Formats: sequence, C-alpha cells, structure tokens
Amino acid sequence: MSEPFFGTGPVRPAGDEPGEGLQYEVYDPDALVGGTRMEDHLRLAVCYWHSFCSPGADVFGSGTWDRPWLGEAAAADPMAAAEAELDAAFELFTILGTPFYCFHDLDLAPAGDSLRESRANLEAMADQAGAKMDETGVRLLWGTANLFGHPRYAAGAATNPDPDVFTHAAAQVRAVLEVTHRLGGENYVLWGGREGYDTLLNTDLRREGEQLARFLSLVAEHKHAIGFTGTLLIEPKPHEPTKHQYDHDAAAIHGFLDRHGLVDEFKLNIEANHATLSGHSFHHEVAYAVGHGLLGSIDANRGDPQNGWDTDQFPNSVEELSLVLYEILRGGGLGTGGFNFDAHLRRQSIDRDDLVHAHVGAIDTLARALIVAQALVDDGTLASTRAERYAGWEGPTGQAIFDPSATLASLADEAESADRRPQPVSGRQERLENEVNRVLWTAR
Repeated sequence: MSEPFFGTGPVRPAGDEPGEGLQYEVYDPDALVGGTRMEDHLRLAVCYWHSFCSPGADVFGSGTWDRPWLGEAAAADPMAAAEAELDAAFELFTILGTPFYCFHDLDLAPAGDSLRESRANLEAMADQAGAKMDETGVRLLWGTANLFGHPRYAAGAATNPDPDVFTHAAAQVRAVLEVTHRLGGENYVLWGGREGYDTLLNTDLRREGEQLARFLSLVAEHKHAIGFTGTLLIEPKPHEPTKHQYDHDAAAIHGFLDRHGLVDEFKLNIEANHATLSGHSFHHEVAYAVGHGLLGSIDANRGDPQNGWDTDQFPNSVEELSLVLYEILRGGGLGTGGFNFDAHLRRQSIDRDDLVHAHVGAIDTLARALIVAQALVDDGTLASTRAERYAGWEGPTGQAIFDPSATLASLADEAESADRRPQPVSGRQERLENEVNRVLWTAR
C-alpha cells in the first residue's frame, strides 16, 4: 500500500511513559502475572474475517464500513484486492502489537473458477502472508476453511446429503490445513457453521452423524500424514443458523468425539457468544473444557443480553472474563491456543480507527481480567472452599464407592449398618460471590 490505511501509530504498552498517541491502560506484554509475561498468558490474535472481510452490512441494509478492497475492487481484480486487504491487516496487527492472527481460506484469497484455481490463489496469498509474517514477527494462531458461506453448503458440508459436497469440503480443508502447516500455524479449526438441520422431515440424523465422524477422522489422518504438529480444534456452536447444530456445546462435542474414538485428536475452541446462545455461561463452557482436558483456544467476544443472536461484540466485562481466566490459569493455561477477537464493530462505527479502538478496549479488558484471575488463584479461597466441599470423596466412604468390588447392595448395607444420617452443608454461594467481588475491586 502506498499510504497507511489507519490513522494512528503503534499503541504503546501500559508500562511506557505517557506520551503522544494511543496507549494501553492495562496491557503490557512484558508485565509479569504469576511469573509469566502477560503476552504469553493471553496470546492475543486478530481475526481476519470480521475486521477486513465484512462491509458492515446486515439483513436490513448495505455496508457502512470503509473497506476499499471489497465490492467493485474485488470484482475487477480479486488478487490485487486481496493484497490490499493483506497490507491493511498486517498494519493493524503491527499497530496493536498482537502476536497472532487467524483466517479462513476465503478471507485470505478469492475463490477461483475451480478448486485448483482456488487452491492456487490461496497458496499465492499464503506466500505473501508468510513474507509479512517474517517482516513483522506476527504468527498464525490458526487457519480454517469457510464451509458455510457458499450456497452448496446450505445443507451442511460434512453432513450434506450430497457426497460431492463432502468431497468438495475435503478439498478445501486439505488446502487450508496444508497452508496452515506451511505458515507455522499452531492450530487448525473446524467450524461447523451449518452442520445441523432445519427440519427433521428430510433429515437422517444417524447418517449425518456418521458422515461428520468420518470427516473428522479424515482430517486427523491428514494432519498426521503431512506432519502437522499443531492442535485440531472444533468450535461449539448452537442453533444458529440451523435449527439444531450437532456441535451444540462443549459437552455435546465431547460425547460425540468419545463415541467415535476421536477424543484424543481434537480440542475445543470456545466462543463466548456461542456459549450464551447454547444456554450456558462462557464460564461454564470453559470450565467444562478445562475439567475434561479439552480446552484448546478462545474466541473472545460477547452477545447482547436483549438480543438472542450471535452479535459478536468486542468483550468489555472484566467480571465475566476474570472467572473464565481463573479456570484457564488453574488448568495450566492455553497451550497452543490464544484469545482471538472474533468480534466486529457496530454498524454505526464507520471510522477506520474505530477498529483500532475496539481492539484496544478489548485487550485492556482481558489484561485487567488476567490480573484479577491471578489474584483469585493466589488468594486461594475459591479453590480451598471447593476442595473442602468434596473432601469426603477422599475419605473411606468416597474411596469405597469407586472400589471396583463395590456393589449397590454392599454400599447400601454399609450405610444401613452405620445408620448414616448425613446433614446438609451450606454451599456458601453468597460468600463466594462476595469474595470474587472483593478481589475484583482490590486486585492490583
């Protein structure tokens, strides 16, 4: 690009002396939290799709955002438009100082008139992205394939009733998985945007489940065949856009993977807004994934409590994110994952630099939540209370229950002979809520 797309210079870390331009209020990549650099805890990533591939349209109106590589420019010379988009993307990554980014295949490169041409476009743009990565030091958190946007995927990709759609999806995934591997990506995500059904009147549930399991097995096999050592991720998503999604929530995916012998091949990419749409809290989904060794990465966004839709707003609640990060810290961190801002501006936020400010606020929110989460870990009250509540399971009765020789009758006889009359014990919910608030208000 001959001129910068954004009107601001690099955002300075919170630890720098005050000066001109934007500065983070909390985020300092080198600040130590629990002995680990803040950047290494959070592993922040900017998403390509919402930030650069959307015009800001909605179902009631056309786009409002200034994205000169879209529309007529993309139609006239798709590859030149993709190059301009790439320049703007890496400019934003550099301004924010985020270490990672993420993309779908059709974010990075335009579709061609054939699968071979689409793959050639992707590989050509991957070469340019690789050069930008070498120049800036920004790394690839994960890649993925868009298996939901084209009309051919209206009835799903892996779960489509047409096997030719299945093989078309396989070709896309092979291309992106191999490009992700070549660019040093640390994960690969399978996002089943339409792997579900709209009506049971025309749906064979068992067959579609078998198709999905076969697809996932093939992806895992190809990962090993090409020597990709990153993590394969599945992103839970409930009933949107279909009536029912097979990847509804973390527990549903866990059960599916376990049933098909795939639980050792995949982890979960948890999104905040998907969690709430599934009827759970973000905290719940992350806690489930951590508790079962399935947490891989995070899509950091939020929904609107008055709007039952995937609004994908930038996160701004320290209270919500503190408990999420508390679970992540107690589980040992994110590993190869990170916090990707799968969020987009509101339609009225039309200035180019609004995208910068949105990320700055979200990053500071995460940084503050990390500090609170570490303080909760250090304080120990939540952990000790939880351990105390379940302490009986470490004693003779708890151990006897899990002894393979135990039977229902033997346990019942033992209870009768001891004439056990257990009394209720307080869960102390309100005290613990107060404890969280105390740390939230005082952590430094």
